[in-house]
Amino acid sequence: MNPEKRAAAERSLEYVRDGMCLGLGSGSTAAIMLELLGQRVRDGLRVRGVPTSETSRQLAELAGIPIVTFDEVSSLDLTIDGADEVDPQLNLIKGGGGALLREKIVASLSRRVVIIVDSQKQVSRLGAFPLPVEVVQFAWRPLAQRLGDLGARPVLRPGRDGDAYVTDEGNFILDCAFGQIDDPAALAARLDAMPGVVDHGLFVGLAHTLIVGRRDGTMVIERNT
Repeated sequence: MNPEKRAAAERSLEYVRDGMCLGLGSGSTAAIMLELLGQRVRDGLRVRGVPTSETSRQLAELAGIPIVTFDEVSSLDLTIDGADEVDPQLNLIKGGGGALLREKIVASLSRRVVIIVDSQKQVSRLGAFPLPVEVVQFAWRPLAQRLGDLGARPVLRPGRDGDAYVTDEGNFILDCAFGQIDDPAALAARLDAMPGVVDHGLFVGLAHTLIVGRRDGTMVIERNT
């Protein structure tokens, strides 16, 4: 187990309080958090969680964390999730695991969003990690062309079976190499306005707290807003 990821996951549980309704993130660091949270639940902590993916739902159920849906709750006290890249303003690229749509919905409905990463995920500018863009299957080819016109090099994400990867919501993902993203908010707005783009992995202004796992412990950064 990556010690930096574990350190960040352990620190994030300091924000969890008895009785909270939590957003349960996806990815390798979030998986460690779910395991640790499950131990707290077995020790008597009372929480409920909305998973951000089918994988995190399975992990949460295995850990004994009670699961709820947005049919039962309308907002969340806290979400703990990972990221593929994070810049100094706490803008994120997410979606490497394919769960970006549910992750963004859950984050947007949370009073506080805590992002947990290892030190390699910190960058001065977003963009070294290809930006995942979730698109409808119906028009993925012309959408790839439009994304190319924006300066990206889009690649249809492959699945394990050799066909295209399909998200939990039944869409495709185009992994778009934009290079350095100088204005994440502006690019996010252009993508948001493109019909057929369901969502994208730019998370701008959603993270409140960043916990970075390091060899010598953790570093906590709060967004200045």
